[in-house]
Amino acid sequence: MCHLACKNVLICSSHRESTRNHIRLIFGCVSVRQVREITLQTCEWSVSKRALVLNLWHEKEIRELMSKKKALITGVTGQDGYYLAEFLHSKGYEVYGLIRRSSQNIEQRLGKIAEFVRVEHGDLTDSLSLREVLSRVQPDEIYNLAAQSHVAWSFKTPESTFDITGAGCLRLLEAMRQTSPHSKFYQASSSEMFGQVKEVPQTENTPFHPRSPYGVAKVAAYWATVNYREGYNLFTCNGILFNHESERRGEEFVTRKISLGVARIKLGLQDKLHLGNLEAKRDWGYAPEYVRAMWLMLQQDEPDDYVIATGETHSVREFCEIAFSHVGLDYRDYVVEDPQFYRPAEVNLLIGDASKARKKLGWKPEVTFEQLVRRMVDADLENQKRLLKQASA
Repeated sequence: MCHLACKNVLICSSHRESTRNHIRLIFGCVSVRQVREITLQTCEWSVSKRALVLNLWHEKEIRELMSKKKALITGVTGQDGYYLAEFLHSKGYEVYGLIRRSSQNIEQRLGKIAEFVRVEHGDLTDSLSLREVLSRVQPDEIYNLAAQSHVAWSFKTPESTFDITGAGCLRLLEAMRQTSPHSKFYQASSSEMFGQVKEVPQTENTPFHPRSPYGVAKVAAYWATVNYREGYNLFTCNGILFNHESERRGEEFVTRKISLGVARIKLGLQDKLHLGNLEAKRDWGYAPEYVRAMWLMLQQDEPDDYVIATGETHSVREFCEIAFSHVGLDYRDYVVEDPQFYRPAEVNLLIGDASKARKKLGWKPEVTFEQLVRRMVDADLENQKRLLKQASA
């Protein structure tokens, strides 16, 4: 319990969470002259060096004495970046998004989060731009979500995939070490690092055997993150996230390809759905829940690496079956298994054990696989109906 005294008011913190340079306070106050409680909105703050003297009777705001925490997100225009920005904004953060200067239609790509995300121009392939951004922003937390993240495409562009996904992480870590060493760093690692799995389920201790240029690049980024933690004593964490989907998933990914295909077939806009290996199995979760796990990692007293997963595995065929049956159709009448969509080196079975995250972070998934599939189908149905209505207007 922490007490701050000021004229006629006693400020008491009912909760204190100290993490290096930051403190989280939930304030209540009681008048010396009369019993009166005032509830202030919970927020995440960085403690400033200014004197902690408050006078609520004169309506002085906490912002005069404390400044909001700042978070920098790379890959802010992607699925995870969008949900993470929303989540951090709801926590009271100042949210900065790193976007390449050459990017087009930035506000359109950001969508609703454009209202509060502060755009910073930088590129993971350009060390100078990263140092300039970090030196200027001085973020409390850095979330590196940017990557060339399409596994199949990585076979066609292995060099650029490694430059962005692997070396890009190293450049960002080095920029942080040089200009903002107080920052906490989250690296978006991937279950694709396990590849040809050595054990089932996969944990933080399972050996890596990546089966794609994307997986190789993620392994490099993983070990760079560990090295900067151990070698430079920086607060760096890896979140080994298994597949996580949502209504905002890119159309090039198989889950969104299925949900969009189901919607278009149901509305008579498409006849068949061509897919690759229907027997490939993945551990699929709901993206908005996974970004909370990212944040939780950076709220701990010590940095560490965590597997984030549901602990269940489902095949692409199961995804199709649930998606089509949701709209009253049989997937066998519409899905075509097409060899042209096979990966050169397939990863057949991924299933994660998130026991460590459950125990240390208090994190667990809530949305079921079936709920996830139906949400995606419903969202694409509504979107396709809206587009049809606009076209006929």
